[in-house]
Amino acid sequence: MSVKLNYNNVMFAKVGKHGIKREELEQMRQLAKQARAKVEASRGADMQGWMDSPYNQAEAVGRIVETAAKIRNECENFVVLGIGGSALGAIAVFNALKHLYYNELPREMRKGPRFYVIDNVDPERMNALFDIIDVSKTVFNVITKSGATSETMSQYLIITDLLKRKLGDKASRHIIATTSSNKGNLVKLAKENGFETFYIPDGVGGRFSVLSPVGLLPAAVLGIDISELLRGARETDELCKSDDLNVNPALTMAVIQYLLINKGCNINVMMPYADSLKYVADWYAQLWAESLGKERDLDGDVVNAGQTPVKALGVTDQHSQVQLYNEGPFDKVITFLEVNSFRSDIVIPQGCDGFADVNFLCGHTLAELTNKELYATRYNLTKRGRVNFTLSLDSLDEYHLGSLIYLLQLCTAYEGALLNVNAYNQPGVEGGKDATYALFGRNGYESKAEEMNNAPQDSAEFIV
Repeated sequence: MSVKLNYNNVMFAKVGKHGIKREELEQMRQLAKQARAKVEASRGADMQGWMDSPYNQAEAVGRIVETAAKIRNECENFVVLGIGGSALGAIAVFNALKHLYYNELPREMRKGPRFYVIDNVDPERMNALFDIIDVSKTVFNVITKSGATSETMSQYLIITDLLKRKLGDKASRHIIATTSSNKGNLVKLAKENGFETFYIPDGVGGRFSVLSPVGLLPAAVLGIDISELLRGARETDELCKSDDLNVNPALTMAVIQYLLINKGCNINVMMPYADSLKYVADWYAQLWAESLGKERDLDGDVVNAGQTPVKALGVTDQHSQVQLYNEGPFDKVITFLEVNSFRSDIVIPQGCDGFADVNFLCGHTLAELTNKELYATRYNLTKRGRVNFTLSLDSLDEYHLGSLIYLLQLCTAYEGALLNVNAYNQPGVEGGKDATYALFGRNGYESKAEEMNNAPQDSAEFIV
């Protein structure tokens, strides 16, 4: 297995009363088996098309690789326009696998275009992009399944207007659409304008889309081996077809979180000890929060389910958040991400012979320092009875990252089944969207506008 789960430090024997007793874990085996069976029963159906992603994309991967090679040769910049799941996966893969200062490298070292993701509608951010790129030398990948995402379609309109004014009939060559094949606005616009188009399978939602063309095209443009990403996912999926908690790490993680949620751990901290995995924690935060944070369960009962994800970064957040984790409320479980073998290292040189409190570092490496600080943080948390577990990667490459991504997606699906919630909808998000449409006077949202107009107004008494 390319990703190993070590959950010793959630067990009662290690952390005491806030941990999980062996008999509690044993009592979960039947419920875990049922949860896995429930997920498997919908494999490839409804919104679980993502489970087929490691297996059924040979044709799409061929087209992606061909298109990516052309983009790498012909353009200076590749820009993703998307938000949420249409952006976070691409950002996570880019930062995990490419040079941490990729865009600052000279072209001969990058061997591909500079890469940007515009996943917000802050006007300063969009204008700042135009200050550093030449749109005539840029390909824009517009990603929205519905083609009605306000943020992404606003970006699309700005970009197409700019391209048409600058390039005329050649503008369409600079846009690639990633969208639904059979519904929505973007696929219609793509056909009308002749955009090259990649399709998001119907059963793949945004936060589960990184191993679809949503994430695979940007990755391939960057020179990432997407076949290896999918191989890592595929091998993890095969392993997790067991319902044995001693074999299936994704199921075991889900059971651990379920038991800890019931013990009051309503905060889930992901803390990678590698800068390259920082944005995996960002991607995971959406996956976990949007999938599991639900007011009602599948029986219609009000349950207000969920666990709040928090992003931290080792070693950086040892000097900020870890104080709280060690001495604050017992409401958190820490998920460490560990890389056993870094892709490069630096020896700490001699130079402080007269300073014993510095000299002990000399001759060691930064990789040693990083992983020893992880061990020390984990040890201290455990000593204080703070539950934590570790996902360890032998190294960080396409295969291991694909394995990690799929493992976390599968764990989320299992957790949804254990909590008896729909892990694939987001009604809490839709309310904000509807209110935005009403504020802009969009047809069909008149009742929402009236509701908002009649809402209690802010009182000056409470504004200082």
